[in-house]
Amino acid sequence: MQEMSWLPNPDAGTQVCLGFDGSESDDWTAIQAETLDGFTFTPRYGPDQRPTVWNPAEWGGSIPRGEVHAAVDELMDRYSVERFYADPHDWYSEIGDWALKYGDNHVFEWPTNQISRMFPEIRRFEIDLAQGRISHDGCPIVTVHAANAKKIAKPGQKYVLGKPANHQKIDALMARILAHTAAADAHEAGWGEVQDNRMFVFR
Repeated sequence: MQEMSWLPNPDAGTQVCLGFDGSESDDWTAIQAETLDGFTFTPRYGPDQRPTVWNPAEWGGSIPRGEVHAAVDELMDRYSVERFYADPHDWYSEIGDWALKYGDNHVFEWPTNQISRMFPEIRRFEIDLAQGRISHDGCPIVTVHAANAKKIAKPGQKYVLGKPANHQKIDALMARILAHTAAADAHEAGWGEVQDNRMFVFR
């Protein structure tokens, strides 16, 4: 099967939701995005437009938090960000800072370690992708992380996603699922609906 080319990011000003899965020094850290019409993608940032996925092995053994802050700042400035769902593990203080800076009506903690919350979001992502409700940019990093993901059975006929081995990372996929969750919740709250603000005067 021919691999899909890595599509460019949407234009500045596009309405998006973001998802963030962070770590400190072992797993990777990633930011993913989804547009109003369901296009999921890996944002780029910085002068050389690097993807918003950080492998600690490439940064001296720990995630470069300054780079992550720079990426978040750039994405918040470039796009119209409706919701930003962030897994708080190892990043509580940073997420708090982002909520203060960009508004707690846009930035939310969303813990991925709660099975009762995560399982239905994994299922929603799987079904919406299979049904063509969402599309993707062909990011090779996310493709590898999706291929690595293993379903780990949990009580109640539920499952979560895990790594088959420690070197087989899934963090970019988890961030993309969070971006889709943020977008789905935003749609339910009326994201993108045109508000009719006309005033009617009855005589």
